[in-house]
Amino acid sequence: MSRIPEITNMVMNYNVPVSSVLVLLGFKLPRFLEFTIPMSVTISILLTFMRMSGENEILALKASGASLYKLLPPVLVFCVLGTILSLLVTIFVMPWAKTSFKLKSIEFAQSSIDIALQERQFNAQVDDLMIYVAHVDIKTHGLEDIVIEDRRTKGVVSISTAPSGKIISSENKQVYTIRLYDGAINQVKLDEGSVNNIKFGGYDIIIDLAAMNKNIGNTGKRIDERSLGDLVQFIRSGIKDKTKLNEALMELHEKFSVPFACLALGLLSFSLGVQSSFTRKSSGLSLGLFFFLLYYLLLATGWSVGESGAYPPFIGMWMPNVVLGSAGIYLLIRNAKDRPVRLPKFIVTYTHTLKLFFLKKP
Repeated sequence: MSRIPEITNMVMNYNVPVSSVLVLLGFKLPRFLEFTIPMSVTISILLTFMRMSGENEILALKASGASLYKLLPPVLVFCVLGTILSLLVTIFVMPWAKTSFKLKSIEFAQSSIDIALQERQFNAQVDDLMIYVAHVDIKTHGLEDIVIEDRRTKGVVSISTAPSGKIISSENKQVYTIRLYDGAINQVKLDEGSVNNIKFGGYDIIIDLAAMNKNIGNTGKRIDERSLGDLVQFIRSGIKDKTKLNEALMELHEKFSVPFACLALGLLSFSLGVQSSFTRKSSGLSLGLFFFLLYYLLLATGWSVGESGAYPPFIGMWMPNVVLGSAGIYLLIRNAKDRPVRLPKFIVTYTHTLKLFFLKKP
């Protein structure tokens, strides 16, 4: 839904075919599937066993001498299937989709680079080049209030600012020039630690889209665009930059840890479902969303801390699975011994609030 204004702008102002825009959105879907598959597994298991528990089917099974452990195999099979499907998405589909999205974006930029320059946003579609533009005139290709950070020269960071500028395209639309007027350049040499300030009346920044296409297939891929084999090879190549190494390791572990969340959250959902007295779907949906939100927050925290190097990256990526999976095993053992654990009061309150929201009639 957040992409609809952008889609409307591309179709109405830049004459981009609707079919091409839908293809572009299709390349974004695997990123959503990475998280929606574990979330779907979580909620479906929770709803199933909450319904069975609410209608006393779990009680009837226990009365007939069946242990909760006998209900576990089909749950595990379902979780394993979800894990395999998620692994296919994270290992094979996502790198292909991200690379294809980048190629399609460059194709749009070749037809009109104005599409790539979103107003009042930090545009970083071009590797090592960040462009901020306050206003883009579609008819004249004029630009206002421009800031460009250029890291394409090794060891040098150039930050160019100008009140106005213009986009000039070559005949074959492979090379674009951003011409800046009456601005300044702050050039930082990282090795020397020196800063040069240059004022100019006119300055050209050249963007070669043909070179970008070549780089995508070779060394120009971002870490999250690399396949599993490329990523492992990149890590083993002896990266000196600690930050890049941590980012690559985090990306590698995330490819496996998020799919295995199907198992961790599935066990937790099963343990919570069999002891629940709720029968409404809204209660199960809200409870499932709460625990998936908790998982996502733990994952985001692990990514931030692990990327900074505060502790090994694998801990940051696998910590949510360990925490929630351990909670699920603990609750399962307690339930099997007929000693269920009550949920904390704040979780019950949150679930009740969400339930009222889902049941609210217009």
